[in-house]
Amino acid sequence: MESTEPYGGEGTDMPGGALSGAGRPPAVRMYEMLYSSLVSQLLVAVAEAGVADQVEEGPLGVAEIAERTGTHPDALQRVLRALASTGVFRETQAGVFGQTPLSRTLCSAQEGSMRDVARYVGLPARQSAFAAVGHSLATGEPAFPHVQGRTWWEYFAEHAELATLFNRAMGTMSRRVNSEVLEYYDFSRARSLVDVGGGQGHLAVLIAQRYPRLRATVYDLPRVVPEAEEVVRRGGVADRVHCVGGDFLESVPEGGDHYVISWTLHDWDDGDAARMLANVRRGIADGGTLLVIDEVPPVGNAPHFGKFEDIVMLTLLRGRIRDEEALRKLFAGAGFEIAEVRTTASPTSVIVARPV
Repeated sequence: MESTEPYGGEGTDMPGGALSGAGRPPAVRMYEMLYSSLVSQLLVAVAEAGVADQVEEGPLGVAEIAERTGTHPDALQRVLRALASTGVFRETQAGVFGQTPLSRTLCSAQEGSMRDVARYVGLPARQSAFAAVGHSLATGEPAFPHVQGRTWWEYFAEHAELATLFNRAMGTMSRRVNSEVLEYYDFSRARSLVDVGGGQGHLAVLIAQRYPRLRATVYDLPRVVPEAEEVVRRGGVADRVHCVGGDFLESVPEGGDHYVISWTLHDWDDGDAARMLANVRRGIADGGTLLVIDEVPPVGNAPHFGKFEDIVMLTLLRGRIRDEEALRKLFAGAGFEIAEVRTTASPTSVIVARPV
C-alpha cells in the first residue's frame, strides 16, 4: 500500500517539503510544495536587506526595522509574518519581531553566518537557470549557459564581485561542513597535505591548526590565491600552509601523503572528475591517502540533501552527485580503491581511498 506520509515524514527539512507538516491531504500538500520556493526567496530578500542584524540585540518593531534597512514597513511585516511561521524570526507581540536560532544564522557577525550563502543562492543569474530547469530536463544539458550564453565558470570569471561572493559563501559552507570532517578522520599521521580545489583555504587552516606538525598546500585557480593567503594569514598558519595557483584538470602538486578534495568532485562530469583523480594519483606519495568530502546519497526513496544538490549540478554545471557504486567505479578507473565511506552528521560523507 502506498504511504500517505509526506516525503521524509513529519518535520522533514528537505527542500520542497510541505509548509504545514503531516496530516494534510495530498492535493493540499502539493499546493504548499509548489509555493515553498517562496521561503527561499524571502530568506534571500531579508538576508540582502540585513534584517537579522537589526534584531540581534532584541526584538524591534517593524517600523524601526524598516527604517534601518530601507524597506517598506507593511511589506516587511508581511514578509516577517510569513517567515515567522516557518521558525525564522518570531513575532513577540503584534508588529514586533525578534530572533530565533534560524534567523540568527543570517546575522553578519555570527560565527559561520549563512548570510553570504543566502545572498549567493539568490543571485539573479543563478535563479534564472533554475527557472529554466525544463531545458535541462528536456536535453540533459545545463540550463545556465542556455540562459546566460556562457558557462557558470565563464560567467564568474567576467563578474569578479559575484565570484568573491561565491567564494565567501563556499568558505562559510567549508567551515561548517568541513569542521565536522576533523571529527571523522584523524590526520595525526599526515605530514604533507594537498587540498585540491581548496578555495579560500578554510579546510587546510582548520586541519593545520589542530595538527601543528602538518604542512599543507592549498591548490586552486590563481585568482583565488590572494583570498586564500589572507585566510591562511588570519588563521595564524602561514608558516605551514602555502597557497599555489593552477588547474587541477591539468596537474596537481606532487609528493603529498594526504590529498583532500572537498565539495569539488561533484562539480564535474565523469570525464573531468576522472582527470582530476588521475592527476592526484600521479602526484600522491606511495602509501598515501585520498580523502574526498562529498555527498553520497542512498539509493531508493530515502531523503537526502544530495538528491537536491544533484539538481543544482544538472542545472548550473555538468557535474553530478554520485552514489557509492558510481564513486567506486570512478575511483577505480583513476587508480584508487575506496577503503570506506564514513557518514557524518552533515549531508556529506568522508570517502577514504588508497592508490592501487
